Amino acid sequence: MQFFYTPEISDNTYTFSKEESKHCIKVLRKKVGDKINLVDGKGTLYHTVLFDDNIKACKVEVRKKERNFDKRSYRIHMVVSPTKNIDRYEWFLEKATEFGVDEITPIICQNSERKVIKIERFNKILIAAMKQSLKAYLPQINETIKWGEFIQKKFSSDKFIAHCREGRKKPLKKLLKPQQDVMILIGPEGDFSDTEIREAISNGFVPVSLGKSRLRTETAAVAACHTINLINE
Repeated sequence: MQFFYTPEISDNTYTFSKEESKHCIKVLRKKVGDKINLVDGKGTLYHTVLFDDNIKACKVEVRKKERNFDKRSYRIHMVVSPTKNIDRYEWFLEKATEFGVDEITPIICQNSERKVIKIERFNKILIAAMKQSLKAYLPQINETIKWGEFIQKKFSSDKFIAHCREGRKKPLKKLLKPQQDVMILIGPEGDFSDTEIREAISNGFVPVSLGKSRLRTETAAVAACHTINLINE
């Protein structure tokens, strides 16, 4: 099975872009009568059949719609500081999408070395990962936000902060509750500052550990995301 991302689909027929048409007809060698699956990134899976194999504008007919395809009863919001090497952050985006994540917020902390990101580039990675992992929901990627602004916001989900400093921390897996919305804070390479940790705790974030090993930012973020999904299986 393979998914094509078509966020603008609305009618019972759909014409692929020139780039997607070339990929569909020339690369994948699809022919008239072949079944093709489309997703809109909002939870709907479209079962279609190719009826025009024009290499510049191939067309499909929608035969069936599956709404809320593979929808979960909980949400995962990862708030992760961008890494100095942006490739590592992009790896996190890809893997988190494969495991299952709903929202991602890049946060700029006191020890953050990277403060500028390219949302358009991130979206392309999320789209590719969504299609590859056969999901119908595209994770939401937010603009970067500074710590001071973020910590003033109110959230209704269960809230955790994973850090490497000394202090009372319980394993994340022991605190998670199935079917509950979850938000996890993951800091930069230099970790959260003591002040940021105190502010997070005073605002309802529970300190957690992700194991005995000291993890990189992107590894910790993926480990947390995977743990949440495992608890909910």
